[in-house]
Amino acid sequence: MKKAATRRLLAPVAGRVLALADVQDPVFATATMGPGFAIQPTDGRVVAPVSGRVTVVAATKHAVGLVTASGLEVLVHMGIDTVELNGAPFVCHVQVGDTVQAGEVLAEMDLAALQRAQKLATVIVVVANGQTVLDDLIVAATDQMVTAKTAVATAVLAVTPVPGAQAVTSTTAASDVELESEFESESESKSKSKPNSTSKYAALATAIVTNVGGPGNVNSVIHCITRLRFYLKDEHRAQDAVIANLDGVIDVAKAGGQYQVVIGPAVNEVYDAVMAQLGPAFADMTTGTPTAATTQAAGAPTETDEPTGWLPRLRHGMSQVIGVMTAAMIPVIGILAGSGILKGILAALTGFHVLTVTSGTYMVLNAVADATFYFLPVVLGFTAAKKLGSDPIVLAIVGAILIYPSLMTAAGHATTAQITFFGVPTHLMSYAASVFPMIVAAWLGVSVERGLKRVIPLYLRSVFVPILEALILSVVVLVVIGPLITMISKGLASGILAIYNFSPALSGLVIGGLYQTMVIFGLHWGIIPIVINDIATNGHSYLNAILSITMVAQGGAVLAVFLKSKNKPLKEISLAAAISAFCGVTEPALYGVNLKYKRVFVVASIASGLGGLLTGLLHVNNYALSGSLIGFPAFITPGVGIGANFYGYLISHYGTLLIATTLVYLFGFSDKMLPATSATAK
Repeated sequence: MKKAATRRLLAPVAGRVLALADVQDPVFATATMGPGFAIQPTDGRVVAPVSGRVTVVAATKHAVGLVTASGLEVLVHMGIDTVELNGAPFVCHVQVGDTVQAGEVLAEMDLAALQRAQKLATVIVVVANGQTVLDDLIVAATDQMVTAKTAVATAVLAVTPVPGAQAVTSTTAASDVELESEFESESESKSKSKPNSTSKYAALATAIVTNVGGPGNVNSVIHCITRLRFYLKDEHRAQDAVIANLDGVIDVAKAGGQYQVVIGPAVNEVYDAVMAQLGPAFADMTTGTPTAATTQAAGAPTETDEPTGWLPRLRHGMSQVIGVMTAAMIPVIGILAGSGILKGILAALTGFHVLTVTSGTYMVLNAVADATFYFLPVVLGFTAAKKLGSDPIVLAIVGAILIYPSLMTAAGHATTAQITFFGVPTHLMSYAASVFPMIVAAWLGVSVERGLKRVIPLYLRSVFVPILEALILSVVVLVVIGPLITMISKGLASGILAIYNFSPALSGLVIGGLYQTMVIFGLHWGIIPIVINDIATNGHSYLNAILSITMVAQGGAVLAVFLKSKNKPLKEISLAAAISAFCGVTEPALYGVNLKYKRVFVVASIASGLGGLLTGLLHVNNYALSGSLIGFPAFITPGVGIGANFYGYLISHYGTLLIATTLVYLFGFSDKMLPATSATAK
């Protein structure tokens, strides 16, 4: 059996060997750019890990690309996010076209300058085309200290090296003798393919610019050895999933205020194509933000990053918060909708006494239906962290801390909900199914993690940064965010109760219009105890009848989107979200559709207010902790049966459904609100 050909890769710098997964950059850590290894350097002298021809030298001097005779495309990347330093800490000793031997000096890094700039000096080596040319890349034991030129990895080639190339095995010297004729052949091949690739890069550039929000949403663009780095006015306008699925795009990443589109070796060509469309005024290598003069010269809008005036700023801030919420919820919308429908079915089965809440069948099905909502903070911690750039695992743990059984049990009783944490009075609240606190935690997580990494030595970070970050974030939520939400929600609840005592119709208008907004920010928890107390004490709750209306309105709004849209994916999620809302669970409608297309939510809230007004005028009453369309048995008056109250329920709820669906269909939604991306997506 023929022995597989191998190539050794040398340590490009002296230092500690790291597994690629330990690199503090998600694109490299996930091997998106190809298999490889990294070294945390103790010296700034960088040498070639293989012999080959220099194919790329980054304009910012932080990366060098080599190609070997056997076809390996090896990238040496110096530092994390060092492209922002515009080459200052680096000196390159090679240029494109040079032929170098393994161990020959490529560049020098100023490690002190990188430390002052608060940048990690990690040197990363990846085989960019490893997925196609390698069977395996075997990396020596990590965490060991090595000197430059030490063999630390072995590339097992997937194909036999070209004739004449000298294979390097474990018994040969760690060098890679290259054939000049092969480089000439490769250059000729690339030259022949260039005309066809030009139009491809232009089309890809158009698709990327369109899906980051168009030229009007771009402040400037720079690029590194693998990525286009956009400075955008509003990152939420960028269509992450669409861009990530474009032919020629490897992935999308966000860090340091940059919207990064990972391209790979063709980044120079794509960047040139992008700049040909945007104009040179957008090529800002220092601040990432062109001046007003250059922006005007480029024919771009003159709007600034931040709107002026308190009201525009408030709208902009709210838009950003809602954008993060919807983006974080999108991955779980499908299962939330399905869970909501299952909860509705269970409510119907128990309402008609097919199942009892103590039966084994009910308990299992209820666990399936309720688990997503109960553990939503854990899921949201993960998804929101990925959206905002903090650590997903740490934020998931923070979510788990918030719903830890002993804390949840204490929060459920007035006598134990008030605790002290190191002497600080703290009011516990239930975080099950909550959204806003985890969004705040994920947002804070970016700064907390960055701050901890500045003060904790590198060799201690893997242990102490995650636990300290989890501690800090959970304490902030429990001691600050939770009590603040509790205080505000109690104040709102008192105000709403006063309005209801003054006028049921007026309270229906106010509660109906505002309740789902309160749900978004977790402020509705102050109202729920009033409803529970009403039903426990009086056997009924007028207030719960109004809350039920708000679910129907959101469901009617998303139903209108289903009826009007011609976009198949949107129709699918809209129908499921509508059914879920009619079963009493509005999260899929809120976060999957209505908030995403903000006008839908606004119109739905108006319809909800009108429905609440109608509910108050008819004095509709509710007799159980159930509502929406699936909860109709809760509106049948005990001892009386179907009578005036049930007819009032039918009029108010189905009237609200008609109002919400009609208003949104006519005024709230159009397919023009969707991004025109289907032609460019894979």
